[in-house]
Amino acid sequence: MARRRALTVCSVSGCPELTPAGRCAQHRQQAEQQRGTARQRGYDSDHEQRFRRPVLQRDPTCVCTDERHGHGSPCGQPSKHADHHPLDRRALTAAGLDPNDPRHGRGLCGPCHSRSTAREQPGGWNR
Repeated sequence: MARRRALTVCSVSGCPELTPAGRCAQHRQQAEQQRGTARQRGYDSDHEQRFRRPVLQRDPTCVCTDERHGHGSPCGQPSKHADHHPLDRRALTAAGLDPNDPRHGRGLCGPCHSRSTAREQPGGWNR
């Protein structure tokens, strides 16, 4: 028999709605609308051609040196994400730098990219 997941109160302050995790459906939808589409956030064909492809070609395996991989040794899994690092896309743009310059990126596998995002962007994508 499948085990039921406990419901918790929505993580948005003052919202009484119960949800399996995080935000309720209404607040998830609001957050996605605030976030905008990938194209609105600058992830267009120029980003694909000038940033993502060159970063993943340069770093075909994950370069993350998370403690979980043992004292600074790279993860070594295939890279799936071209991650802006050490500054994120917003910070690069604010500093007048080209966020599509591959020098501002690194190749990461999915799990390392998720851990990095959770650690470096507290509160998720809508900080």
